[in-house]
Amino acid sequence: MLAKCGLVKQNTLVDCPSLENGDSYTQSEFLSRLAHECRYDRLLLPTYQTGELVYVHASAYVYFIQPAEAHDLNFKLHFLLQLRWTDPRLAYALYSPERTKIIGESDLRQRIWVPHLYMSNEQSSSLMGTDSKDVLISIAPDGEVLFSRRMQAVLYCWMNLQKFPFDEQKCSMNLESWKYNASILRLMWEKDDPVRLSSELHLTEYSLLDFWTNESVVRGDIVNMRLGGAGNYSALKFTFKLGREVGYYLMDYFIPSMMIVAMSWVTFWLQADASAPRITLGTSTMLSFITLASSQAKTLPKVSYIKASEIWKVVNLKKVNSKYILKSTLTPRLARKELQKELQSSPQLTKSRSCSSLQQETSSDPAGPGYNNYLTVHSFPSALNLPTITTQSYDELIASGGRPRTAGSEGSDEPPKHHTWTQMTPQEIATWIDKRSRVLFPLLFIFFNIVYWTFVYCL
Repeated sequence: MLAKCGLVKQNTLVDCPSLENGDSYTQSEFLSRLAHECRYDRLLLPTYQTGELVYVHASAYVYFIQPAEAHDLNFKLHFLLQLRWTDPRLAYALYSPERTKIIGESDLRQRIWVPHLYMSNEQSSSLMGTDSKDVLISIAPDGEVLFSRRMQAVLYCWMNLQKFPFDEQKCSMNLESWKYNASILRLMWEKDDPVRLSSELHLTEYSLLDFWTNESVVRGDIVNMRLGGAGNYSALKFTFKLGREVGYYLMDYFIPSMMIVAMSWVTFWLQADASAPRITLGTSTMLSFITLASSQAKTLPKVSYIKASEIWKVVNLKKVNSKYILKSTLTPRLARKELQKELQSSPQLTKSRSCSSLQQETSSDPAGPGYNNYLTVHSFPSALNLPTITTQSYDELIASGGRPRTAGSEGSDEPPKHHTWTQMTPQEIATWIDKRSRVLFPLLFIFFNIVYWTFVYCL
């Protein structure tokens, strides 16, 4: 039995290829001898014999950043990831002194130990390349390994859209160790320029404000299956800060909405009885705002908080109190109802026909001939105290200071009495509201803009 074991041991030593005169071998031949299974196990850590900590240094070169639409909450990244560590088992300076470097691709990656890292905020990722994947490995004479691979990844970015479209987003790429905890393997960024950006990097909807790196340790939880096992795991993070370009939103949303609001103020200069243009202008304004809002809402996720763009379109401006307006508007209707009751109960009242003077006049009335005269009603007993409406042209109305002439006021030098809210006609109430709204609404809109833009840029 002992003789048999000795024979097996002898055969094993014979099968293990020698590394002497390594310069005489080609790179493939020398690598096959250096990483032969008799002296190298790719499943074991480089320091498994000494138990020392393995330090893996990382760096990245970013080719392309594409922030996706806001409703996707992710971004696309094309980058070159480089990992550097030392494996004493691969040191060959004594065996091949004239060999300066061993370079290989995917085949070399299958022969040596490589740290297993993953991106914790990854949605999808893949190695870049056409015929063969873009993986490059170089081994220095002292056993230092440089592992490079080109990758494209779609990573989650949990955006805060409270100030949309004046928001700034912080997105990151998180690299963590999958198999080995922090007591065995430590990830570190390179000291000099750990992350570099391509000179041709250009963003469309965003501008790159800043970027930075940091190192941390994350807690692994085997219950939630977040990492390979329980314990603390080393992690690296590359974070970049993006600012949204607001030129598109200013030209396509904010400035048009300002113009629509300003155009809606034209209704305050229209005649109170010009209902058709008032309704048309109000309806077109509302439809324009709905169109602007719906086109923008398609690109945003449905979130539970209010965004800055929603504050802009749903703000409610304070209007004049409508309590007195409603009361004054209903007053003539109540008077007509009381008149009908008195006509039915009193046979002494005589009926008369009402006529209206619709003669054409050459006045400068903007409302047309139909607006120049008022309806005149007579043939009521003097005992009944009824309101009398007399005929008055538009020119006379202007000459009298904007006050309609009442019965018995011809030839009187007494100044017109001041009307209260309850005594004013609906026409006078509408004119009073329009005159003050011409100033009030622009001032309120300016005040709202001051508050809104202060919130956007200063808070």
